[in-house]
Amino acid sequence: MSNTTDIESWYIPMDILRLMCIMITITIALMFLVIIALNKTCQTVPMMLVANTCVAQLVCVCTALGLVVFTLKNDMKRIEYQDSFCVFRAYINYGMTVIQNHSYNLQAIYRYMTVIHPSRFVWQSRRFQVCLIIITWLFGLLAFLTFLFTGDIKYNIENQICQAPLRLSFIIIYITFIVYIIPNLILNVVYLKLIRYVRQMSQRVTSVNILSRAERELKMVRNIVTISTILVILGFPYAIFILMSFFTSIPKYHFRVAFIFIDISTTAVMIALFKITDPVRTAAIQTITALGTRITRMNT
Repeated sequence: MSNTTDIESWYIPMDILRLMCIMITITIALMFLVIIALNKTCQTVPMMLVANTCVAQLVCVCTALGLVVFTLKNDMKRIEYQDSFCVFRAYINYGMTVIQNHSYNLQAIYRYMTVIHPSRFVWQSRRFQVCLIIITWLFGLLAFLTFLFTGDIKYNIENQICQAPLRLSFIIIYITFIVYIIPNLILNVVYLKLIRYVRQMSQRVTSVNILSRAERELKMVRNIVTISTILVILGFPYAIFILMSFFTSIPKYHFRVAFIFIDISTTAVMIALFKITDPVRTAAIQTITALGTRITRMNT
């Protein structure tokens, strides 16, 4: 059952912009996973954690693709319509965002452990990291499972999307803490503790190799924090709308505005992740160079 509705002139262009960002993100994530799977130098525990981030990001943006396609179809047809998967897409989107954010924590914690407890090989093992990955995925998928049955996710006509309504409620506070505050708090605590430890190492008599490795790991954690900061900054409009909803009415098209910035942030994050992941970037450059050389030889 559907009803006709009026739409603003900027709806469809913004839907297309979101669609373009999502497709770019999917392309980069797939490239990441192919390189990691095929290149032997990328088949390490740290790169496994990067692959986990890419998989989480890929599933998350594929869900976002479903959201924006649904919105675009309704906008083009000028209809109000909630399909049978609308609530499920929102649930998966919430859960995958949690998994994606905690995937950065897994990368940071692994590097923290290699510096603080270098002899604890069990904690650095592939098997242990796989267990942590499974735990984060289970947590992300179970954290919002009740949303499928409680009616907390509702179809928003103006924004053509299913989401938990923004207002002062337990559900919104719960989402804010689980999706944003807790993951970012963990990441920054790990980063600050690692900074303190490395500074203490530099003040003690420490092997140059050990100190150099610690500083290298600190740099990687700093890069991860930078990526998280990109998400926080571009997710700021969403945060503003949440805060506004606690005290006053918010713009009718708040989700449309917020999700434009969120989709741009996912693209920016994947580009930044490619830039800071040296093994993948090196492998990609080598592949492109080899391909260019082959094409040149064929033409000559």
